[in-house]
Amino acid sequence: MQLGIRLHDVNTSAPEAERTLEARAEKARAEGFRCVHLALSKCISGVSFDGAALTEGLAAYVRRVFRERELDVAVLGCYLNLAHPDAAKIKDFQSRYIGSLRVAALAGIGMVGTETGAPNAAYQLDANTHSPEALRTFMWNLEPVLEQAEKFGVMFAIEPVWNHIVYNADRALEVIEGMKSPNLRIIFDPVNLLGMENVDARDQVIGEAMDKLCDHIAMVHLKDFVRADGRLVSVAAGTGEMDYTEILRFIKARKPWIQATLENTTNDNAVQSKEFIETLYRSV
Repeated sequence: MQLGIRLHDVNTSAPEAERTLEARAEKARAEGFRCVHLALSKCISGVSFDGAALTEGLAAYVRRVFRERELDVAVLGCYLNLAHPDAAKIKDFQSRYIGSLRVAALAGIGMVGTETGAPNAAYQLDANTHSPEALRTFMWNLEPVLEQAEKFGVMFAIEPVWNHIVYNADRALEVIEGMKSPNLRIIFDPVNLLGMENVDARDQVIGEAMDKLCDHIAMVHLKDFVRADGRLVSVAAGTGEMDYTEILRFIKARKPWIQATLENTTNDNAVQSKEFIETLYRSV
């Protein structure tokens, strides 16, 4: 396993001068991480990163920053709602996804990652989010993006999340089987498969997801959760209720070189969370 970190969780409380892409990358490397999850809009302030900004020059800049610091970009994150009810928004989002694929291809990043949205402008769980109609809308709007992913030679990975359209392993398989694209992959985030409705059955939920999605998992997100005010709150790995033993056994046995990035860390606990996962991984 190649352990990394979500880059916008690095240097969050530092002065603005220390929150540049270069400074965050240097801090991640100094803390011993091998790769990063990069969401440009969350790491570089003052830029919209619409389709027009996703240029060849940006790709060269990103490639240089991470190559000089001996870090891989495991995934270029672009989290937009492909089930938005406004057709103009969908066109804009598709343009941003395609621009992200272009940047990834030129910067040597193998994957663009996304979640799967909700059928409303608020991007929130509603009565229709898990419906067949929402899934059809998402897949319809995903198709032209996947066509470009195949042309650019970049993987496009979707992340199942309980509150979104693709909310479990079976729904993820529906998308994979329906789209029939060799460039469609899965980001596996065990905590994101959980809600208050299924959290007490989490070993079964996560175990089934690992079994059903094994061949399609291209990257792992590692975080933890606590319960607060009737909901699950994401926290750094090793600071909540999660037991990662079986997940790390799965990674060691079936995905030994996969890139896995920590999420929801802070400046104070990122290294501690890294060491927790590394120690457990060695012991399983």
